[in-house]
This record gives sequence, structure tokens and C-alpha cells, in this order.
Amino acid sequence: MKIFQILFLVVLIIPFAEIYLLIQVGGIIGAFPTILLVVFTAVLGAWLLRQQGFSTFQRFQESLAQGVIPAYEMIEGPIILVGGALLLTPGFITDIIGFACLIPSLRRKIAQYVIENYLIQGGAHFQQAKAAENNVLEGEFSKEE
Repeated sequence: MKIFQILFLVVLIIPFAEIYLLIQVGGIIGAFPTILLVVFTAVLGAWLLRQQGFSTFQRFQESLAQGVIPAYEMIEGPIILVGGALLLTPGFITDIIGFACLIPSLRRKIAQYVIENYLIQGGAHFQQAKAAENNVLEGEFSKEE
């Protein structure tokens, strides 16, 4: 399956699963507590997003000040952003995924996976760029008048 087909299925299925789960939880604990729980996770997610975002940005600046490339921080930033967006989206499934994105050890593992499989070893895009680089002809040019 191609990535766009998978993304389309996720965008199509997740809202239905969220609505189903909200109805089930609302049936068990009641509508008002369910709404409070959704609002609570959104507020908690916004607070965690701010805290984790500032922490990552501070590590980013420290790495730059030491002259080290902040590779992990550059990958963790978008993960934090996605996690925060998922936490602000009403629903329990997106909240679980969002909280997982804001757990520092799990986020570090995801960043490590991305760096090792797509940046260091050179995923398909990097290998294609290297192959294109091998097809370069070098020469000299001089303009005669």
C-alpha cells in the first residue's frame, strides 16, 4: 500500500473510532464526566506541549552553543508538535498517541530510529542522490574572445 492510501485510511477510520469510543465511555461514566475528561486531556496536553517544547528548544540552543549538530532536537521538535496537536484533538485514541509523542524516552527512540534509518544509513532518497552524484561529469570551461 502506498503512503497516501494508508494516510487516507487513517484519516477516515480514526474519527469513527474516536466517536465510537467517546459514546462508549460516555455510556459508562456519563456525558458530563466524558466531556470534562476530554477537556482535561487537552489542557494537560497543552501544558506538556509547552514544557517539552521549551525543554527541547533549550537543548537545541545548548547543542548549537557547543558547536554540536542538534540532530535529535531537530527530529524531536516535529514529534512534539504532532503530539500536541493530537492532544488538542478531542478523543481518546488521539490522546494516547499524543501522550506517547510527549514521553521523552519514547520520543528519543523515535528520533533515533529516524536518524539511523533515514539520515545516517541513507534511506532511498539519500541513495538516489548519491547515485545521481556519480553521474556528474567534471570539466573545465574557458571563454575565448
